[in-house]
Amino acid sequence: AALARAVAEAAAEAVASGGRFTLGLSGGSLVPLLARELPPALSAVPGSEPSRWLVAFCDERLVPPEHPESTGGAYRVSAAPPGAPGLRRSPPVWPSSPRS
Repeated sequence: AALARAVAEAAAEAVASGGRFTLGLSGGSLVPLLARELPPALSAVPGSEPSRWLVAFCDERLVPPEHPESTGGAYRVSAAPPGAPGLRRSPPVWPSSPRS
């Protein structure tokens, strides 16, 4: 709960200063933790405004979002806070090009 509360408080501070909250997320055990703890933390911290968040997936695999190894896909299914549009869209993925 402490991590989710810290995220919500940092988001509220960023939004209050007129900015956007930027958050880098990894996958693994963080997905279910935030899925469980972030919604109550956002409700408890006024002004966290998930619609003002820019979310980046730090260890995203080069797989489609529906693939089990996709970090972005896991968050979209499990942990998308209401109003966070960045988690509802597929992040851009640039496939590797064959080397000549």
